[in-house]
Amino acid sequence: MATTHQRHTRARLGAQTAQPLRRRGSLLAELYRSAVGKKYAMAISGLVLMVYVLLHLAGNLKLYAGAESMNAYAAWLRVMGEPVLPEGGALWAVRVILIVAVIVHIAAAAQLTAMNRADFASRTMRWSGVIVGLFIVYHLADLTFGWLNPNPDFAHGSTAYGNVVASFSNPVVAGLYIVANLALGLHLYHGAWSLFQSMGWSNPAVKPWRRGFAIAFAVVVAAGNISFPIAVLTGAVA
Repeated sequence: MATTHQRHTRARLGAQTAQPLRRRGSLLAELYRSAVGKKYAMAISGLVLMVYVLLHLAGNLKLYAGAESMNAYAAWLRVMGEPVLPEGGALWAVRVILIVAVIVHIAAAAQLTAMNRADFASRTMRWSGVIVGLFIVYHLADLTFGWLNPNPDFAHGSTAYGNVVASFSNPVVAGLYIVANLALGLHLYHGAWSLFQSMGWSNPAVKPWRRGFAIAFAVVVAAGNISFPIAVLTGAVA
């Protein structure tokens, strides 16, 4: 049985251990309160989302390989991580990370806008961000959960190819996706361009190709995504 002295010693050691953790937490909170901290939060969350949209595009290119390849890829997404994780576990882990990144990105953007006078770039980012946000909601309802998808045989994974074709066969839906991805491209261009400055990567050696990277990234993602509804409308994918 521990003596009173031993209990006091353990309590003191526990308090000493907790103090650095509290200090680190308070330092992070203090950093986030500043404009610089918010820019870091926005840049890091934006980088996470940029990586995702690029990987999302790469996976969706399976559409051009045919129904079997596309459906197999969609089915694999639901079982990736097995047997370490349960079915759908890795996919939901990715979704949680993305949700957190989106919340942090929007919150930091809104607070920075309130702190600083909006210029053309920030206004463009704001409105393109709103369009992209609304598009994400529709995209989830259409191709992720199937609530708005016209495919009568909609099923997670096994009918991914048919779901895409059924959705984009409607010119209105296809047009919506095209407009939304033009806004996404504009948002990605400004985001990729400002990422370097927000993260402090403003070395003169980086400047010459920073704009080129921003343009290339935005064009690749936007053009790749826009190609899908166009391919369905023109009959190249059916």
